Amino acid sequence: MAIIIYGIKTCDTMKKARAWLEGRGLQHRFHDYRVDGLDAAILRGWIDQVGWQVLLNKASATFRGLADADKTSIDQAKAETLMLVEPTMIKRPVLDVDGRLVVGFKPAVYEEVFASA
Repeated sequence: MAIIIYGIKTCDTMKKARAWLEGRGLQHRFHDYRVDGLDAAILRGWIDQVGWQVLLNKASATFRGLADADKTSIDQAKAETLMLVEPTMIKRPVLDVDGRLVVGFKPAVYEEVFASA
């Protein structure tokens, strides 16, 4: 089973998700957006699978700091550009388990994903 968890190292939710995986002995690769960057093709694949509305974290400090004009009339193209320019606007973590994506961290959802994996 291939497990990749995407996010940023300093995020508290990321720390909880990684601790959850480690506590269950699940080997995974951590991909830090700030260190490793984010490939446009990967982001497009995520958008195709879960939708940009799920991925774009409008509660993030980065998003809230945008000019009002940048926050309005957001469509897929605009959201994709924003997330590529500033990946901290992507809801964290993005967990990829053999191509199945889970966005955000909820222990019950992780339990379900790994019970069926």
